[in-house]
Amino acid sequence: MTNCLIIGHGAREHVIGEALVKGGAELYAFMSFKNAGLEELSKNRISIHSETNFEEIILFCKRNKIDFAVIGPEDPLCKGIVNALENKGIPCVGPKSEAAQIEGSKIFMRELLEKYKIESNIKSEKFDSMEGVENYIEENGEQTIVVKPDGLTGGKGVKVYGDHLFSRKDILNYCKEIIDQNDSFILEEKIEGEEFTLQTFVDGKNVKGSPLVQDHKRAYENDEGPNTGGMGSYSIENHLLPFITQEDVNNALEDMKNVVKAIEIETGIKYKGFLYGQFIKTSNGIKIIEFNARLGDPEAMNILPLLKTNFLDICKGIINENLHFNIEFEKKATVCKYLAPKGYPISPKKDELVEINDEKITNLGAKYYYASVYKKNGRIYTTSSRAMGVLGISNSLEDAERIAEEGVNFIEGKLFHRKDVGTLGLLQKRIEHMNSLLK
Repeated sequence: MTNCLIIGHGAREHVIGEALVKGGAELYAFMSFKNAGLEELSKNRISIHSETNFEEIILFCKRNKIDFAVIGPEDPLCKGIVNALENKGIPCVGPKSEAAQIEGSKIFMRELLEKYKIESNIKSEKFDSMEGVENYIEENGEQTIVVKPDGLTGGKGVKVYGDHLFSRKDILNYCKEIIDQNDSFILEEKIEGEEFTLQTFVDGKNVKGSPLVQDHKRAYENDEGPNTGGMGSYSIENHLLPFITQEDVNNALEDMKNVVKAIEIETGIKYKGFLYGQFIKTSNGIKIIEFNARLGDPEAMNILPLLKTNFLDICKGIINENLHFNIEFEKKATVCKYLAPKGYPISPKKDELVEINDEKITNLGAKYYYASVYKKNGRIYTTSSRAMGVLGISNSLEDAERIAEEGVNFIEGKLFHRKDVGTLGLLQKRIEHMNSLLK
């Protein structure tokens, strides 16, 4: 029997835990606050502590004879959890901090892509003061500007001209705000196109892909409102997207393989774990927006339940650097709809009761994953973050969307979700947008 530890407390970790248990693992969980789904999957073999308290995590591993750990979120990865655990003889699925810089530092990422001539890189420049910022804006035009703080910002630090910044003054004020917080930043060119997520499994050399997913960052329907951690996502039964070709995927995968090689050359450390590529298809081919050193949330919910290959074997393949086998997924479509507290992300309603009709959701064939909710006296309550993901899986996108939407109806509380995620109407808009760019 393999004793596996999952570190993290969200819906991404819930679905990773489910995949490990399905693969035959005995699950343990270490989290900053209790995820009811992981509590159940691990049969209450849990510890509630900060996910960056490495000493406590090591003690928990030793006490429970953990065979390996899977790290869900980016913060502990970037702060060196894998270095700490592996120094104590505890293997991990996740990159060491040197390799996790691909997410932890946007400057490191862009400089690496430039140095190693990665095809999908875009124009950018780094700044650690306001010197030269106005010249850059003058030369490139303010309409082309994206401002990205160097470090981790939980998906909410990037500001784009036309979406968050509406004048040269707005751009300069935001840059100054970053400098005042003792951070550096990059200015990048604004890219127009359709985004897609390619999540991969990496053993240091081999890079294995999974079905493409498209996420929805905006809080409200028709892609309106502020950016969030993601309000839902979908994948299609052929594992592509209608506006993304197999050639696009091959090019993206090739770039990811080259990035994995570049990280090892640059840092001396092999990249092992999950590598998430956020790409955008433009009139000039595919471009990379960012890399993440872990699976996506919600996108992990779209791919892991489709696995035909044993996830435990995949994790062992990553650790042992022998991920030579094909990783297979069911040819099905998925739609994930995220339920969030009313008012999210600006003024979310906290500590509100959530009631789940588990029997009706199960009978429907939908699944649900706990994110930022807590359990008190056997009942579930909201925090200020996204509450739970509801997943529909079927042979067609239309049917998967119906299952997810019906599943949402069996969850009650002061919550809202985007009804348009995964709908054919929204998909058609994406197709038309891409077609207009490719004319």
